[in-house]
Amino acid sequence: MTDLPKTTKRKKKRVGRGYGSGKGGHTAGRGQKGQKSRTNIGILFEGLKVRKSILKRTPQLRGKTKFKARKKPAILNLSDLNVLPQGAKVNVEKLIKHGLVREKYARKNGVKILGEGKLTKKLNVEVLVSKSAQKEIEKAGGTIKINA
Repeated sequence: MTDLPKTTKRKKKRVGRGYGSGKGGHTAGRGQKGQKSRTNIGILFEGLKVRKSILKRTPQLRGKTKFKARKKPAILNLSDLNVLPQGAKVNVEKLIKHGLVREKYARKNGVKILGEGKLTKKLNVEVLVSKSAQKEIEKAGGTIKINA
């Protein structure tokens, strides 16, 4: 007796390619008539449902923000800034260079620093900061300059 592994693989049945294909003949496993038995079914096809269709059930954007995409800045915590050297200028370019934020997202939406963690270095910050982060940066001897 051999200890060889089993190597038999069955091919997928090619539906609707005649009687010799293994699954075939006239309806080829699709049942009789109806939209599902045809070649192309629409992407939104749901059969004979009485309820509202998926399109009508999905909520639509309403109100003031309908035509505006809200920008959410990339978020950084104070503790993340300890990677930067003492007295460094903290701007979007510097943060991208040190790999703290993703380039594409940060350039598009900006960066905001939140007050989570401890800051041990004196830094010159040129991005958005929260009030708690502002207190911590000033306590560490740093400055904040936001170009509006």
